[in-house]
Amino acid sequence: MNIPVVNLDQFINGNQDQKVQFVQELGTAFEEVGFVAVRNHGIDQSLIDTLYDNVKAFFQLPTETKRRYEIEGLAGQRGYTSFGKEHAKGSDAPDLKEFFQFGQTIEPGQTPPEYYPENVKVNELPDFYPKFLEAYRSFERSGGALLKAIALHLGLQEGYFDAHIHMGNSILRAIHYPPILHEPKSAIRAEQHEDINLITLLVGASADGLEILSKENEWLPIKAGPNEIVVNVGDMLQRLTNDRLKSTTHRVVNPPRELWGTSRFSIPFFLHPQSQMSLACLSSCISSDKPKLYEDYTAGQYLDERLREIGLKK
Repeated sequence: MNIPVVNLDQFINGNQDQKVQFVQELGTAFEEVGFVAVRNHGIDQSLIDTLYDNVKAFFQLPTETKRRYEIEGLAGQRGYTSFGKEHAKGSDAPDLKEFFQFGQTIEPGQTPPEYYPENVKVNELPDFYPKFLEAYRSFERSGGALLKAIALHLGLQEGYFDAHIHMGNSILRAIHYPPILHEPKSAIRAEQHEDINLITLLVGASADGLEILSKENEWLPIKAGPNEIVVNVGDMLQRLTNDRLKSTTHRVVNPPRELWGTSRFSIPFFLHPQSQMSLACLSSCISSDKPKLYEDYTAGQYLDERLREIGLKK
């Protein structure tokens, strides 16, 4: 499936007409498809390449070494999570993946809006922490610009999301889907799901496999072109907009048999607000034709509920 493509530079550096066009294109894509490919996204390709090099090096470490970076009690929100621990909401089958998560870093002199656990440093890879931090900040900037456009599309002030995402609870996740060594029980590496957060920015993936569920209930493969990232609406944003913006169901499927012996790597950035942000449906998205669909939650309450549903939190 060819998902809509937008040019973020048009919004950041374009004239007023170009900015308006970008807002319209992004908003329409998120209402109709829920996914979009973004060009000129502002994340340097050399940084992406170095990040993937470090991610591949980490997952090639011995299992006992990786498990030293698995921190009990954090629900997988920092450090390593071993193979098969997470499952999709509503599914008992574990996803065929292991991952590493990097979260918000509070700089000296800053006052955090809430408690954030420290990020985990990988002693064997000295570049791992600084490159993750650099990438995290790049994702924050690009994601913040996209949310400005979303705010305008919703008839809000351009800076509506700014205070909510400043020092927010976003997560940069590095995922490894290991080679398939025997006949799998399922054709799915990551079961169908929707993301929890406001928006997700996915930069690159080392292999095909991402599919989205269309309005016609068909699974369609998607992949960004060169120098593009895939961005999709998460459940928090769908909830906030009373389903005006679409959090589209997606999954990762196994490769063709001839590629079973290969790994798949991907690095999504889950853009979360601060936990105290209200996800109460916007009044502008409620009408007699579209009554309010959700009870009032904060982002923190919703995240806690979902982490329990996917098996990361007890």
